[in-house]
Amino acid sequence: MESADLSLRPPRHRVSRTAIWFWTVRAVLGWLVLTAVQVAWLLLDDGDRGPHVVAFTVTAVLAVAHVAVMPWWRYKVHRWETTADAVYTQSGWLRQEWRIAPISRIQTVDSERGPLEQLFGLVNVTVTTASAAGPLRVHGLGRDTARRLVDELTARTEATTGDAT
Repeated sequence: MESADLSLRPPRHRVSRTAIWFWTVRAVLGWLVLTAVQVAWLLLDDGDRGPHVVAFTVTAVLAVAHVAVMPWWRYKVHRWETTADAVYTQSGWLRQEWRIAPISRIQTVDSERGPLEQLFGLVNVTVTTASAAGPLRVHGLGRDTARRLVDELTARTEATTGDAT
């Protein structure tokens, strides 16, 4: 990638479109757990059904809104980019964060994928720096893109002089 100044700006690359489906399924699974708790509460409580109906209605409305909006919103926000000088990330959906890390500050580059991410062919890349703000994370990359990113950042970090602190 080309050299750039180290200004905070929106990164160029989006995560994989498959991340939309991953985030959707993960959200649905979370809401199903809450729904199961409410069903258990309903079955174990032989009292007034009114609170159950209210709780289930609120859960259903919030679940539909969350599952319909959150994955698409996150996809529009989550971005990443590397240049010869830095790694840029933008993430979040309610609370959005833009981060930049100079290549010279990178200490480690890691990739990981949980079982659900493996099912969707997605990988998360974590770039650890000496920053007190913590590592930069790029969630939802395709396998090949993540592999190239890790290889590229590893090579650039090895070629950069300094102690990354």
